[in-house]
This record gives sequence, C-alpha cells and structure tokens, in this order.
Amino acid sequence: MHRIEFSKQLILHAGRKVKVLSTLELRSISKRFGTFVALEDVSLRVEEGEFMVLLGPSGSGKTTILRVIAGLESPTEGSVLIDGKDVTNLSPKERDVAMVFQNYALYPHMSVYDNIALPLRVRRVDRASIDKKVRETAELLQITDILGKKPSEISGGEQQRVAVARAIVRNPKVFLFDEPLSNLDAKLRVTTRGFLKRLQKELHVTTVYVTHDQSEAMTMADRIAVINRGRVLQVSTPTEIYRNPSDVFVAGFIGSPPMNLIEGRIERNGGRSFVFANVRISLKKAIQEGEVIMGIRPEDIVLKDKMEDGAFPGKVYVSEPLGNIQYVTVDVGGIKLVAQADIDFRAEINSTVFVSFKERGIHFFSKETGKSVI
Repeated sequence: MHRIEFSKQLILHAGRKVKVLSTLELRSISKRFGTFVALEDVSLRVEEGEFMVLLGPSGSGKTTILRVIAGLESPTEGSVLIDGKDVTNLSPKERDVAMVFQNYALYPHMSVYDNIALPLRVRRVDRASIDKKVRETAELLQITDILGKKPSEISGGEQQRVAVARAIVRNPKVFLFDEPLSNLDAKLRVTTRGFLKRLQKELHVTTVYVTHDQSEAMTMADRIAVINRGRVLQVSTPTEIYRNPSDVFVAGFIGSPPMNLIEGRIERNGGRSFVFANVRISLKKAIQEGEVIMGIRPEDIVLKDKMEDGAFPGKVYVSEPLGNIQYVTVDVGGIKLVAQADIDFRAEINSTVFVSFKERGIHFFSKETGKSVI
C-alpha cells in the first residue's frame, strides 16, 4: 500500500524526500486591464501547508489573483513571493506551482496515464521513475483502474481526480485550484470536497483554492480571504468570519441563509435603543447614536407564539422546512427577517408570531462605510 509520511519540513513521496512546505505572499498586487481595475492593492500571506480559500462572487477578482500567482498574468504593480523569493518576473514553469483548472484541461486524445505523466515527461524524467510516480499517485487517488481510459470514457468526478493527480505528481511548492468542483453535481461536490480536504492535509502542501461557493469555503479552508471588486475585505478562519464579519458585504455573503441586514438608527432615551419600522429594541452594547445597519443571523432570532418581554409582533410570510429545522420569513413593518426555528414551531402563512433578538448575536455596521462599528 502506498503511504505518504510527512514531518514538519519534509514529505516522503514516491520514494524520495521532497521539501514541500512553502510560504506564499502577495505584496500590494494591483492589476489593470486598460481602465478596468481587476485587483487593487491586494496583500495576502499563505503559511506553510495552509489551505487558503479565495471566496467571492463572479467577477470579484479571485481567479485573477490565482493567475497572477501562477504567472499566467503579470501584475501591474506589486510582487509575488514563494518561500521569500520574488518570483514576479519568473515564468509559470520556473515558479514550481501546479494549477487545477475549472474544466480540468485534460488532453482528450491521451489516456489517463499519459495525462498524469505529461508534466514529468516535459521535465525529462526517466521512464521508470515516471511509471512509478504515476502508479503511486493513481493509487493514492484511487484511480488505478482507469489509467488506460481516455477522459471521455470516465465520469466528471474521475476527471477531477485525474487533474489533481497530474498536479500532485510534480511535487509542487504550491497547489492552485480554480473552482475545481463547479462542474460536478451537488452530491458529488460534497463527497469530493471532503476528499480534497483530506488529501491536502495528508500531502501538507500549501494550497490556494478559488470558489464562489461559501459552503465549500466554510467546510474546506484553514482561512478564508473574502474578495469583492478586486479588494480583500477580510482574512480569517471560517468561524471568525461567520461570527465577526468585517463589513456589510461579508455579513451578507457568508452564511446560508445570509445574515439579516436592517437599516435603522441608534437612539438614547434613558438607555440605548435600536429603532426600525416602529420597533424599539433596548441595547446593553455601547454604540454611538446615529444611522446604522444592524445585522443578525437567523439562528439569533427567537420566535414565540405568545408575547414576551422585549418581543415584537410580525406576520409569517413563508416557512421553509429543512428536516429538523425550518427557516421562517417574518414580515415586520414591511421588513422581511429570516429566522431559524424548530421544525415543530407552528408558522402558518399570515399568522402572527412574536420576535426577539439574542443581543450577543447583534452586529452593527456604519451606514456610510459599511464597516463594522461594534
């Protein structure tokens, strides 16, 4: 059985020790296409063996960042460093990175074996070593039985593993993944993301993974860099980004359903209150008076069928059952709030329910800048 053993500095792969723990750093990267600014002052550091996910909507600049790292695009300004060495002006081949593309980029006229072996043949590795590494890598990814087939003869999930195998066989310093699961069906995506996460931890290779799917980012990443309009908005662990978003965009982008965002104002009348839609919520948090946006996640909204202190009425707009829980959309003075409730809670359309907020789950953002103010 093929076995991969790694220590802090070295990984034993295909019979030889190879240094794979590398750092990656982007320093003040900007990229312009004519007058269009694709990236603006992007700085990011990926630690040794870290799984970093670049997360953002389509057109946010995340794939451009990946292409700059790979050397497929040259930055207009800034520098790329691998292991502290400036590689900004090096060709993709000289950077020792491996990229798995969204469409896998397999050669249709070649067998699976030949697709995996190609990077080694380009490097003029001897035939015996190529055969050994291809077969050991295929065993690791459980695709030994399809080595003789063409890409058109295998499933999407198998094609994805072949693309990963072609990247692994090179023992690169950095793995780059550009939305590699987007062509798979929903069930296979869930299975494959678990496989990729486990594989990356076993190989312990520094990895940058691009996706627009926040579920992928939350389940796979050591850290997430949230990107929008060519800027990095927040870099942290999935838990920290979920609990403490840095601005309105991050708050609304992370989470399914996303955080409720409510425009209102902070008033002082004997104590601090948040006021919206003729509802007044008393606060213990110290926050400056004025116009704000309040954020609260569905699980921090409490629904009751009877009035309690601190609660306010709303009408059920719709209920969406999901097994043991349901998401209930409640209309409060024309503002729709999504709350998470137990599946047994009665939430019939147009029925009246009583709403309260868990104060520990309340966030406030500046209405002017969108930045977190508490």
